[in-house]
Amino acid sequence: MATFVLVPGFWLGAWVWDSVGRELRAAGHEVLAVTPTGLGDRVHLATPEVDLETHAADVINTIRYAGLEEVILVGHSGGGLPVALAADRIHERLARVVYLDSAPLPDGMRQLDANPPEAREEIEKRVATQGDGWRLPPPPFADIADDPVNLAGLSRADLALLRSRGVPQPFATATCPLRRSHAAPVPETLIACIFPEAQVRQMIAGEHPMFAGFHGPPHVVPLPTGHYPMLSRPRDTARVLASLA
Repeated sequence: MATFVLVPGFWLGAWVWDSVGRELRAAGHEVLAVTPTGLGDRVHLATPEVDLETHAADVINTIRYAGLEEVILVGHSGGGLPVALAADRIHERLARVVYLDSAPLPDGMRQLDANPPEAREEIEKRVATQGDGWRLPPPPFADIADDPVNLAGLSRADLALLRSRGVPQPFATATCPLRRSHAAPVPETLIACIFPEAQVRQMIAGEHPMFAGFHGPPHVVPLPTGHYPMLSRPRDTARVLASLA
């Protein structure tokens, strides 16, 4: 049996992993889900100073203070960034790093830089006008028709859950550059959801900036669905993760 540490993406907390965690535990695995500072049940700790380094420390300290070894560390979406930093800094405690519809950015790159210029301007405008200059409001999660790629496979109940529990993301987590050492590579897996496997492999081979932070070609596993597979396909997400144990 394996030990999994699950890290959510932007706007989400440990709660988003509830169904996946139940499936993994029922199969005999140990599971810890991280709520990064300022999100989920720790939303009251949000400040302008909460940045990527803060969230990396959340992941690292979860593993260290639980005394965990041979961890399969999973990062969803923007949660892949603190996971990438943790993989650099406590590599000796990890068995594998899994990027769930995510990827490790290269040293010096910011999450914000992964967006085209027009999108960056729109994001910065939302932060300035709706987030007091330091918080990125969550998407509306109103209807699948509004965002059919990212929200594919979600039910009305899933969307309602995202609306009720999603909270603004401390924006410094998107503007803080990754500082990676690549000291000791850990085996890496990319679970591809919104992009077809062939396209992902092509982007990796073409050294697309989003995928330039891998140590080498990662192990790629397809899981076709929207950007929130832990909600749209929780059993299949747990099955894929368990297969990596």
